[in-house]
Amino acid sequence: MESHFNSQLLEKAVGELSKLPGIGRKTALRLALHLLRKDPAEARALGESLIEMRDKISYCHTCHNISEEETCPICGDTRRDRKTVCVVENVKDVITIEATHQHQGLYHVLGGLISPLDGVGPSDIEIESLVNRVRDEKIEEVILALSPTIEGDTTNFYIFRKLSEFPVKITMLARGLSMGNELEYTDELTLGKSIQNRIPFS
Repeated sequence: MESHFNSQLLEKAVGELSKLPGIGRKTALRLALHLLRKDPAEARALGESLIEMRDKISYCHTCHNISEEETCPICGDTRRDRKTVCVVENVKDVITIEATHQHQGLYHVLGGLISPLDGVGPSDIEIESLVNRVRDEKIEEVILALSPTIEGDTTNFYIFRKLSEFPVKITMLARGLSMGNELEYTDELTLGKSIQNRIPFS
């Protein structure tokens, strides 16, 4: 049964917080009451930081990672290996792999995986822009770092076929990752070793 509060403002705040993933109404209420107990300046700082984040962060025009500029810091870093591109599903995977310090190349964020059951096809994610990068930037190695799920494997195979006409080495993470696991839940040591020990895609 849905709770009703004696404050419309509290009700509204709880309603908005409960829209966040993994946040039910009970948790949303606890967060809202916590903010009410804090100094108003702290709540204001939280609200302003969220608004600023949403207004000023967009996506890199090259790799589709989050960025405050047209080009993200990784793509703009001339010290990175510009001939190696690691293909990931989402921004969280970039953050996860960067934490291992085992990948010194660039990234390409697909923004999803091919999943016909969910109505997601190849044209719904950033595969064509990956093909263009391989062609135009003379990429020498593409590392497929997608989660070892049915959707990940389907996407890997589709990308492999699309890139087969180019002289590019295609590798994948060593299967130290458990089937069905998402990259963000893999410990850094295991993920780092799977990047170091990557194998040819076949």
